[in-house]
Amino acid sequence: MVTAARRRSTTDSPGYLLKRAQAALHAALAGALRDHGATLAQYAVLAALDEEPGLSNAELARRAFVTPQTMNQVLHELEQRHWVIRHPHPGHGRILQADLTGDGRGTLRACHRTASAVEEQMLASLSPAHRQQLSAALRTCIEALSH
Repeated sequence: MVTAARRRSTTDSPGYLLKRAQAALHAALAGALRDHGATLAQYAVLAALDEEPGLSNAELARRAFVTPQTMNQVLHELEQRHWVIRHPHPGHGRILQADLTGDGRGTLRACHRTASAVEEQMLASLSPAHRQQLSAALRTCIEALSH
């Protein structure tokens, strides 16, 4: 028989705590990015295009953790804001590639500063060593589940 001392609460499990941390981070980022007129998905797209210009809809959807259909809507909104332009892929005319505009780069810089401030708030009580341990532990968890 498992005693109460040995029984682990669901709310203490690492998976549950990761989900709560993710939800809290998501809410904080969404609120902070709203000040720049951006959503989390839009920020993810801007950041991905900054790192790798010319990504397709499907590639951007994977990086932003949304469906290709949702990504079409996100890209349309980004085009309307003049943060992104799309053009046909030179070798595959049906594939549209996306690139940042100057306005998109400016918005991305502002969003990066905001996201960094939210992340710093989240990690403020952790020492540099504990921050490194957290990052290493999370990478290990991701690797363990990626096989």
